[in-house]
Amino acid sequence: MMELVAQHTALAVVVGSRAYGLDGPDSDYDRRGVYVAPTRAFWHLDKPPTHLDGPAAEQFSWEFERFCLLALQANPTVLEVLWSPLVESTTADGQELLAHRQAFLSTRVADTYGGYARDQLNRVTARRERTGETNHKQAMHMIRLLAAGIHVLRTAQILVDVRHLRDRLLAVRRGELPWETVTAWAADLMAELTDTATTTALPPQPDRAAVDRLLTAVRERNLQ
Repeated sequence: MMELVAQHTALAVVVGSRAYGLDGPDSDYDRRGVYVAPTRAFWHLDKPPTHLDGPAAEQFSWEFERFCLLALQANPTVLEVLWSPLVESTTADGQELLAHRQAFLSTRVADTYGGYARDQLNRVTARRERTGETNHKQAMHMIRLLAAGIHVLRTAQILVDVRHLRDRLLAVRRGELPWETVTAWAADLMAELTDTATTTALPPQPDRAAVDRLLTAVRERNLQ
């Protein structure tokens, strides 16, 4: 199945710390991609895989349709792929996907970004209560998600590069900020996210029809 990634990748990007502007000398290259399975492959009883790990370390790819469905649900991890500043390769299908990235955005991002952040905060808090240990990396990403959620509600653009917050975010990751300071920062961002959701210009629903037309065009183009 790895030939789907090797031969049919439409978009390949770097995400994670290097895309966030939070990397250090030893940071990994977290790669994400979108591949387009040949249309005829869907005519068989055994369908193409919806996602694949590899072949490189820290590499994960989605089939085009699965990627679109997750993006329509405002999945933060998936949306970051469409706005990553580190694009390694793209084809005509990938360029079309990027050209349609605004169609995936809606006010759902307030729920998904806020929900992911709250889940991370709850996990960190539960671990602190259970073991006395703090997952500072998880706490940093909780803050990053909240900042990114506010940004997309205000600008209709996904915030990936957060180097303007680098020093403070890395201080969270290193455990240099008191936990009370981190939770107060998170509470302020949560409130700001809620307020911004009431004034955002984003539509209440993504443009599913536009994405459906995109998928149809891609399937027709890959009918070989």
